[in-house]
Amino acid sequence: MRVPGFTGGRLNRADNLRHDAAAIAGLQADWRARLLRLVNFEPELTAEGTLVWTSLAEASDDAELVLLGLDEGDRPHFAAYEPGMRAPPGRSLRLFGMLDQFAPGEAATYAAARSVLDWHSRHRFCANCGTPTAMMRAGWARKCDACGAEHFPRVDPVVIMLVEHEGRALLGRGKGWPERRYSALAGFVEPGESIEEAVAREVFEEAGVRARHVRYIASQPWPFPSSLMMACVAEAEDDALMIDTSELEDAIWVPRDAVRAVMAGESGPFLPAPPYAIAHTLLTAWAQG
Repeated sequence: MRVPGFTGGRLNRADNLRHDAAAIAGLQADWRARLLRLVNFEPELTAEGTLVWTSLAEASDDAELVLLGLDEGDRPHFAAYEPGMRAPPGRSLRLFGMLDQFAPGEAATYAAARSVLDWHSRHRFCANCGTPTAMMRAGWARKCDACGAEHFPRVDPVVIMLVEHEGRALLGRGKGWPERRYSALAGFVEPGESIEEAVAREVFEEAGVRARHVRYIASQPWPFPSSLMMACVAEAEDDALMIDTSELEDAIWVPRDAVRAVMAGESGPFLPAPPYAIAHTLLTAWAQG
């Protein structure tokens, strides 16, 4: 099975050091320390698909450093949170163009940096009392000095699923998608809900199909802004569709042979999700049986 995009990071996240202020100060003073080069939350890549790193001296005087981790030689790698930093809405064409150019493991490092910096930009005030918060734990938490509340980066769980019926998979098309693009259905897990329950609810809400026997396949971090995509396969009780047009533009049943052909690069009834998306991993796994 294809390794999902944004996985396979090679940095040791060094959680054991995050609470040690002296150790973090030592890492920041290390002449070998590297800073991830970002422009408006977007990375720069070399011709080989590796991230571009520079010296900590390039961070502004009022920047706060987030420890991304240590490489095999214990060289620290940081990202800089600049005051007033805000992620742009959506994803630029430039960023979309580079998502399938990352060398193995590089996209995972970028995903971690993007998600945590975006979180800092959105959580500068205490959710408990409204007081401004301060960065702590090497950038992996914020603390309110007024009420003592500690806040940690959030990850939103999302289920993404193929529903199968008699050798066919249910694929949906979102509004505004590229022509002929179809993919697995997906939706956020709600409070008080299991993965299996979320799969069944989302499939019924979007396509009117009753799903059962949910099987987990793989997961993927999705840093726009910070989701965990949990890929599953389920069985449909029948193939009758009742599409919620506020959620989907269209939905179709596609035979396994057609899915297999499309994932092999041949023409077929739909265009698949790009290789870095876990929907591509899920479709490939299902096509292979």
